[in-house]
This record gives sequence, structure tokens and C-alpha cells, in this order.
Amino acid sequence: MASYLYYLLPAVGGYALTSLYFLKNPHVLHKKKQTAFYCTHISHRGGCGERIENTMEAFTHAVEVGTEMLELDCHVTKDGHVVVSHDENLLRQTGHDVNISSLNLEELPPYNETLEVTFKTGHFSTGSDRNFALLEDVFCKFPQIAVNIEVKENNSMLIEKISDLVKKYNREAISVWASVDSTIMKNCRKTNSSMPYMFTVKRGLTLLLLYYTGLLPFVPLGESFLQLYLPQIMNREYTPEMWIMRSRLVVFLFERLTMRKGMFKHLRDRGIQIHIFVCNKEEDIKTAFAAGATGVINPLYLDMVKQTKAKTFQAYLDSCHRRYSCVHCRAHLANHDDLISKSFQGSQGRAYLFNSVVNVGCGPAEERLLLTGLHAVADIYCENCHTTLGWKYEQAFELSQKYKEGKFIIELSHMIKDNGWD
Repeated sequence: MASYLYYLLPAVGGYALTSLYFLKNPHVLHKKKQTAFYCTHISHRGGCGERIENTMEAFTHAVEVGTEMLELDCHVTKDGHVVVSHDENLLRQTGHDVNISSLNLEELPPYNETLEVTFKTGHFSTGSDRNFALLEDVFCKFPQIAVNIEVKENNSMLIEKISDLVKKYNREAISVWASVDSTIMKNCRKTNSSMPYMFTVKRGLTLLLLYYTGLLPFVPLGESFLQLYLPQIMNREYTPEMWIMRSRLVVFLFERLTMRKGMFKHLRDRGIQIHIFVCNKEEDIKTAFAAGATGVINPLYLDMVKQTKAKTFQAYLDSCHRRYSCVHCRAHLANHDDLISKSFQGSQGRAYLFNSVVNVGCGPAEERLLLTGLHAVADIYCENCHTTLGWKYEQAFELSQKYKEGKFIIELSHMIKDNGWD
């Protein structure tokens, strides 16, 4: 037995250290995903908090107050029109116990005058628009707004029609496949593989398994978005249908298993955006971002959008100056006037040295042996999208390197020249 342990313990220790290294440095094994958009606020059901869900009035209001993505669901009518609706059966929304697939477009009943907001018990939304929206109308009116399209039924005709509309309006880069079901997602991906896509429930469970076994850093991931519930809203904002999720102990364990900062950081560093829903209170938004989320989903309350943006985009540089911004989320980082040198090397290639930066947070300082000698440095990250950008020189131990102290390294791969200059 002792002889087995003699070989086993070093092997397990070596595996653990290797896994930890690649968990913190995923760029060594994986090329970072570059999505065409980055969003910090996503409107649940198109913005159902202050207008009737999934109506053109709700979408318009959401975009006007600053949302960056519309989350919606689609179904197909008897005569082949793709309509935006959370439910296939219209009883909850209209009072009529009929399915969308059994009706022609002109036969769809109007929404109820008021509608209770899901995940906000006791709160009702209303509005002047009570008509079901067509997905095509959403694409026509909001050509630049990202849309998360959830497909709830494995209907090939519906999936093909959604794909055709996405292609027609040249939206493949800013339209996202979403489904909880892996079989449906497989059909969506088969129909249009150019669209980015979400983790399904099965893939999400696989993700957790990979993380806790240490295999995650070694496995390629096709998904560009992870969407999951904020555990603390369960049994507070709504009562889950699954009886097991009504247990406080189960919710506590769910929170401890899923809200892992290390896992979220690894996913962010691989270019995967993390959206937490449904965040109806300021404390929920703070909890989500503190855990490492890149965006929050809520029914869209104007004050919630303001709090989200205030949390994630704190400083703006003067538009008359040449500036550098984060390539992943366009947060301003530095003025060209604060550039000291372009002759530095980061972990992923060339890097620039700046005198000062904005919208950047610092990690703990640690001693690190760099090409120019021993330094005490602290990793820096974009406060908007949480991407690690480079480091700050806290202390240089060699006299010739003292000029770096208090200065910032940002790797060129994480920056873009903003404000129209070359």
C-alpha cells in the first residue's frame, strides 16, 4: 500500500498543480473567443418589468433606456410566422387556452391588459401595446442590438425560419442560440453553426464536473455564453416548480457549487460571457458582479439599468484625445498622452507601458521574476468585463528599473485604438 502511495501522491499533486496553472492561464492552451458584442445588461423577455413582455413597446423602451441585449423566446404560427412569445400556450398571457401553433397570425388574441412579472411576485406590468411581435419586426427595428433567442421546442421548421431571418438581416454575429435542451441546441447548431450559442443544462452540468475534477482547463468549449440563475432569488422572488429546489439546504448547496469565482474567471479569460438572472434588486446585481458575472438579466427597470452601467463603466476619457480602449468591451483604458513605451513584452505578446489608466482594478501584489529582473507586481483587470489586461509595477528591486514603479503594463492583444486614429 505504501509503495502505491509513493507513486500516486506525486502524480496527483503534479496533476493538481498543472490543472491549477492552466486554469489561471487558459491562453496557453486555448485561443480566446472574440464575440462581436459585449453586454452588461440583458432585458428579460424583452423588458417585461415596465411594459407587457415581448411586445414592440417593451423592446423599444428597453433599447431607449440603454439595454444591450434583448432576451426572448420564439414560436411559429399555423401559417408559418415566427412570433415572439415566452409560452406556446397562451392561457397565462391572454386568458385563452390555445396554442400558437394552432392559430394563424391574425387569429392571435391580444395580451391581457396587465401581466404579472415572472420572478417578481405581486408586480404587474402594463402598456398600450398588447400585440404579439414578429421576430422579423424586432430585427428590422433594432438592427444593431444583440438578441438572445431561446428555442423551447424541437421544431425544425421554427429553427430554420429563425435561421433564415438571422441570415436575411445579416445578424449571425449578434444573434445567439439558446435552449435548455441539448437535443434542441444540436438542431439549432446544425441549422446555423455561424451563430454563437449558450450552454444547455446538460452542458452546464458537464462544465461543473470538469471544473471540480480539474479537467476544465484541458477541454475545448464551443459555447460563447453561460447563463444561470442567481441562487439567492429562489424562494424569495419566486417559488421553483421543482419541489427539491424549495429546500433551503439545496439552494445553499446550489449556490456553493455554481457561483465559483475561479471558474467564472477562467471562462472570462477564454472569452465566454457569464449572464446571471434574474437580478431584480441592487443587492442581486452587486452579488452577480462580485461573483464574476459579465452581465445581468432582469425584467428591465430603469433604475436597475443605471445601477448596472454605473457598476461596470466608471470613467470616460475625453473624446478629443487619442485613447486606448478594451478590445473586449470598449471600456476606456488610457490616453495616448500617458503612453511611456511600446517596447515591453507581456505573457501574450507585445505590451505598452502607461503612466496612468482608468476602469482598471488591481489584484494582490506578488514577487515575479520578469525578463528585466525581480519585481513586485499586481495583475490588473478591466473593471467592465473582468479580463486580465496586464500588471502594475508595485516595486522594482533593481535601481535601473525603479522608473517602472506605479506604472501599468497593458498587453496589446487586449487594447484597441479608439476615437478614430491610427
